[in-house]
Amino acid sequence: MAEEFDYVVAGAGSSGCVIANRLVEAGKRVLLLESGPADNDMFIHIPATFVRVIGTERSWVYESEPQAKAANRAMYVPQGRTLGGGSSLNAMVYIRGQARDYDEWAEMGCDGWAWRDVLPVFRRSEANTRLVDGYHGNDGPLSVTDIAYKHPFSRGFVAAAQQVGLPLNPDFNGEQQLGAGFYQTTTRRGRRGSTAVMYLRPVMRRPNLKLITEAHVSRVVLENGAASGIAYRTADGAEHVARARHEVILTAGALATPKILLLSGIGPQQELAALGIPVIRDLQGVGRNYQDHLEVSVYGRARKPISLLGNDSGLKALRHGAQYYLFKSGLLTSNVVESGGFADTLGTGRPDIQFHVLPVLAGDVGREPLEGHGMSINPCFLRPKSRGTVRLRAADPSAPILFDPNYLAEQEDVDALVRGVKLARKILRAPALKALIEKELLPGEADDLDDKAIEAHVRSYAKTVYHPAGTCRMGKDDGAVVDPTLKVRGVSRLRVADVSVMPKIVSGNTNAPAVMIGERCADFVLAENR
Repeated sequence: MAEEFDYVVAGAGSSGCVIANRLVEAGKRVLLLESGPADNDMFIHIPATFVRVIGTERSWVYESEPQAKAANRAMYVPQGRTLGGGSSLNAMVYIRGQARDYDEWAEMGCDGWAWRDVLPVFRRSEANTRLVDGYHGNDGPLSVTDIAYKHPFSRGFVAAAQQVGLPLNPDFNGEQQLGAGFYQTTTRRGRRGSTAVMYLRPVMRRPNLKLITEAHVSRVVLENGAASGIAYRTADGAEHVARARHEVILTAGALATPKILLLSGIGPQQELAALGIPVIRDLQGVGRNYQDHLEVSVYGRARKPISLLGNDSGLKALRHGAQYYLFKSGLLTSNVVESGGFADTLGTGRPDIQFHVLPVLAGDVGREPLEGHGMSINPCFLRPKSRGTVRLRAADPSAPILFDPNYLAEQEDVDALVRGVKLARKILRAPALKALIEKELLPGEADDLDDKAIEAHVRSYAKTVYHPAGTCRMGKDDGAVVDPTLKVRGVSRLRVADVSVMPKIVSGNTNAPAVMIGERCADFVLAENR
C-alpha cells in the first residue's frame, strides 16, 4: 500500500528545501523527494570549488536543440541534482532583482506579488551579517555575507568600472541596483550556505519528515482530476507511489517541472495526444514561455600569472587547502564571481546589463577555457525578449526533454549583449585594469571593433548564466499554468513553486527569488490548512 503524507514535495532544490522546512516546522507530515544523491561532496561546500561539481552525478546537464541564431550551437544548461539543487552548485551570488520586476508581475495578473508584497518575505528569509534596514533582515534562515576574499582582478574591475562612470554600489539589493561592487553571497563562516544546509538540515531528523534521495519522479498521480500523490522510481529500480492527504507540490525547476506535468497529462492537448498520453487537463502554457539570461565573455590576458584557480596547484594548493581547513579563510573561500555590477546602457534609468566578473579565463560546459592566466568580464542582458519551449520527446519518463530555448531569436537581445560587450571592453582598458591586463584576447585587440564584429562574437560565444525560468508561468489568463497562489489551474491539490512560475525572469540572479517563492508557497499552504 502507498505510504501517506500530508504533503509530497517533488524536488529538494532551492525552493523545495524551504517549503519542507516551513511545513515540517508547522507539524505537517512531509515527504521530500530528490532525484540526485545527498550533498555530501566536499566540493559543494568549499565555495571556490563548485565548478568541480558541474558535470558530475550531482548535476543535470540539459542539451538544447541547435540554436539557429547562436551559430547553430547546441547549448548546455546545468541544473542541480542534489540536496539544495541550484543553491548547491551556483556561484552563491545573492541578488533579488529590481522592484519593477515584481510590480510588472502584479500588472500581468499576479495579484499579491508586487514589490511591496515580496520585500517582507525577502527580509524574513535573510540573515544578513552587514545590512539590517528596510531592505534587509538578519534573523532568517538564509545566511547572506560579504565575501572575505577579493582577488586583485575583482578589485581592479570595481575600480575600473568607476573610472568609466559606473558608481560604487555597496548594496545591489538596496535602494538602487545601478553600479559596480562586490556581491554578497549565500555563505556562512567560509562555507556554502545552500538551502539544504540553511533550511533542510535543521529539520532533517524530525519524525514528520521523510527524505528520499535518488528518487526519480515519473508523474503526478491524479484521481478525478485532482492530485492524490506522486509516482517515483528509486535507485534500485523499484516503482513507488506516495499519497498526499492535502497537496502535491512540484519544485523540480524550470526544465524538470514542466516535464513532470506533461508526463502526468497536464499540458497542451495536441502535444500530449501525439505521444499517446491521456489528457487530464489541457493547459497550453505548460513548457512555454522559457526564458534565460545569456552572457558573453570579454577575455583579458594577465600581465602576471595570478588567476584565481590557475594559481592553485602544487605547493600553493597545499597551502591554500591548509589555510581553508584550519582557518576557513583564503583563496578557497572565494565564490569565484566576487565582483560585478549593473549598467543602464539605454539611459532609461533602469539597468539592463549585469556583469559577472571571474578572475580566471572561464570556459563553459562543452568548451574548454582559454589557456593561461587572465580574467573574464561577462555582461549579460537582464530582460530577454526571446522565448523558448520545453516539450517531451517521448512518453518515457527517462527520455530527455525536447528543449528549444530559442536563444538570441530576438534582435533586441543581441543588441543588448553588443552594448554590454562594448562597455566591458571599455572597462578592461581603464587604468585600474590596464595595470593588470596585458591585452584583450576576445573579441579582439583592436580598439575600433565595429558592431558587426561584436555581434558575430556574441552569436558564437554567448552562453547561459544557468537561470532557466518561466515554463509554468503564473497569472490569471488562459496561457497561465498556475494562479497567484501557485495552484495549477484546473487541477486541485497541486501547486508549482519554483522559478518556472515567473511570468518574466527577474533582473538578476534567480536563487534568492527561488527562496522567496518557496517561502510564499509555504505561506499559502499553511494559511489554507491550519
